Parts: sequence; structure tokens; C-alpha cells
Amino acid sequence: MASERYELNMNMKCVKYMIFVISITFAVVAAMLLSMAVAIGNLFDDFQNFIDSHFFVPPNLLIAIGVILLVIALFGCVGALKESTAMINVYGVLLLIVFVLQLAAAIAAFVMRGQVEMMVRQKIFDSMADYKQVEGYRNPIDMLQNTLECCGVDGYNDWAQFLPSDGIVMEYPETCCAAPPIDGECIPRDYGCYARLSWLISQGSVLIATGTVAVAFVQVLGAVCAFMLASAIRRAKTLRATRRWHLQQSLGIMTKTIDPQYTGMEKSDANVDPDKYLPTSPSVN
Repeated sequence: MASERYELNMNMKCVKYMIFVISITFAVVAAMLLSMAVAIGNLFDDFQNFIDSHFFVPPNLLIAIGVILLVIALFGCVGALKESTAMINVYGVLLLIVFVLQLAAAIAAFVMRGQVEMMVRQKIFDSMADYKQVEGYRNPIDMLQNTLECCGVDGYNDWAQFLPSDGIVMEYPETCCAAPPIDGECIPRDYGCYARLSWLISQGSVLIATGTVAVAFVQVLGAVCAFMLASAIRRAKTLRATRRWHLQQSLGIMTKTIDPQYTGMEKSDANVDPDKYLPTSPSVN
């Protein structure tokens, strides 16, 4: 019994500290995921005119997951230190729920990565087509070309479809120029915007997908440890309750009033029962 109790207590301590360490690790990882999601979300915001709205779902979902993981990590630390079965079980269930959310975010990011090429190409072409007609479109395309140091979709020749040319000298937006124009002459940049922007969006989607998957499988380990700790806590509490009950039963027997007729070693004359001895009976010696 003693060895079993010692082994149970040691196992429970090991699992408890493991849960505590995993929760602290989750808090650190959640902070990293949160910062990564915010950075990718800000990157997408900078180029929101060239990105469909559903591409913002994975980074926003990852931000929500990071916040939830921080709360769950705190919940797990408190539950492990207090040895609360209910809190530990809730901790494990929450980890599994967040695991499902992370898989959904990862799948969405992988699926959207395949849509980047067509979306980016079409969006840039649409902005270039409206460059002269709609004043509001100048800022997005100029910002894109200036930020990524690019020109056109695949190259500067794409602007020939949208800006006038006299057959000898072609007009470019000023943001296409590799250097400030001299006497109105612009030397366009060699790189198109499509390759650079699609690479940025694809890499952001890959980071979201791989980051969430990596953390998700660690969460499964945390959930398993949580359920193991809850089981160990239940066994320990059951064992303590059993020991307490046995102790109460033992104390009850020891403090029970004993019939004085059985405390003597000799038989008394006043004793009608020949098998009973009273304290007043003479000694056999």
C-alpha cells in the first residue's frame, strides 16, 4: 500500500510539472503565433487592394487562436498547481477544440495558397487598367510598385496596354522608374510585380499553415498529459479518502467504550457468567 501510494504520488507530480511546463511553453508559442499572425495580417493589409477578402481569414483566425492559447495556458497552470480535476479536464478539452481550429486555419491557408497566382495577376491588371480612368486606383498601384520596386505585372512592357505611346517613347508611371526621371526620361525597373507579390502572399500562407500544424500536434501531447494528470489526481484523491475512512474506523474502534466485565483477568463471585472475569476478581497468582 505504501509503495503504491508513493508511486502514485511520484507519477502525479511528474505529470503535474509536465503540464505546468507545457502550459508555459504554450504561452510562449502563443505569443510567437500572435506576433506572426499580426505581422502577416499587416502585410496583407498593405496590399489589400490586390488580395481577396477571404485571404484575411487565416491570419485573423490565427490571432484569435493565439489569444485563446494564452488564456488556456494560464488555465492549465492554475489547474495543475491546484490539482483540480475539473480544471485539468477542461484544459484538455479546450486544447482539443483549439487543435481543430488550428487544423482548419492550416487547411484554409494551404487551399488559398493555390489561388494566389490567378488572384494577384488579375488584381494587378485591373488596377493598371483603371490607372488613368479612376483617380483612386493610382495610390494602390503606385504604392505596390514603389514598395516592391517593380513595374507592371510581368515587366514594364505591360504598361503599353494602358498608357499612351508615340511608337518610340512609351509612358510609364513615375513609380516604375529605377531612378528619378531626368528630362522626362524614365528607366523602368526590370522586375514585374506579380512574381514578388505572389511570393509574399504564398510565403505568408505557408508560414500560417506550417506554424499552426506544428503547434497543433504539440497540443495533442498537452491534452493527453492533461487527461493523465486528471486520472492520477482522481486516483490519489480516492486513495486518500480510503485511507481517511480506514483511519476513522480504527479510531472509532479504539475509542469505543469497553464492557468492564471483560477487563479483569479473574472470575468474581458476583459474576454469574463463569466465562467472564471482573476487575475485582482475585488474581490467579
